[in-house]
Amino acid sequence: MSGAASRPPRVVLVDDHGLFRSGVRAELGHAVEVVGEAEDVAPAIEIIERLVPDVVLLDVHLPGGGGQAVIAAVKGGHPDVRFLALSASDAPEDVIGVIRAGARGYVTKTISTADLADAIQRVADGDAVFSHRLAGFVLDAFAAAPSPQDTKPSFDPGLDQLTTREREVLRLIAQGYTYKEIARELYISVKTVETHVSSVLRKLQLSSRHQLTRWAAERRLA
Repeated sequence: MSGAASRPPRVVLVDDHGLFRSGVRAELGHAVEVVGEAEDVAPAIEIIERLVPDVVLLDVHLPGGGGQAVIAAVKGGHPDVRFLALSASDAPEDVIGVIRAGARGYVTKTISTADLADAIQRVADGDAVFSHRLAGFVLDAFAAAPSPQDTKPSFDPGLDQLTTREREVLRLIAQGYTYKEIARELYISVKTVETHVSSVLRKLQLSSRHQLTRWAAERRLA
């Protein structure tokens, strides 16, 4: 980003805890220029689009949705705004979800002040930054994802209405995976697996996992 190297990065803080935002602002001092703050999705989108900062320091979980919703709303119109997730969560599904949405990095709230200032500057300069343990989640998830050229149209009306993630869940169910095993395989929570299965059952107008397994087997999804 032009000028980012010659001045402190302009930063917007997005976190639903005002005391935490005040602490971050005070701790970072003159290492960054905090130009705005927001505590929820809608005001975050408004202030980011109005101020167009270099970096948005973004919590993953917000009352009106989540960090992914903020990134999705802003990215198209302001591709130069960079997002660094700063969260108490180190759950794989949170890390993978926000990175897939377009964040340039993910660090946890246990990070030191000096390391956070460095991470913000590096993201402003175009680097990707992750806490060491979280980097493994990202590498594993993207290594396991099929490349676009490997994804062929199914021409099956049932399958065509499912999202990519719902197809992944369905394929693993057809292979006999338990919900817990699917969660571990896809780096998501068991609750998220259950939500995907419910959505698939509704879309395919099926009523049980047994019917779902048989439906998948008939299409040789296993």
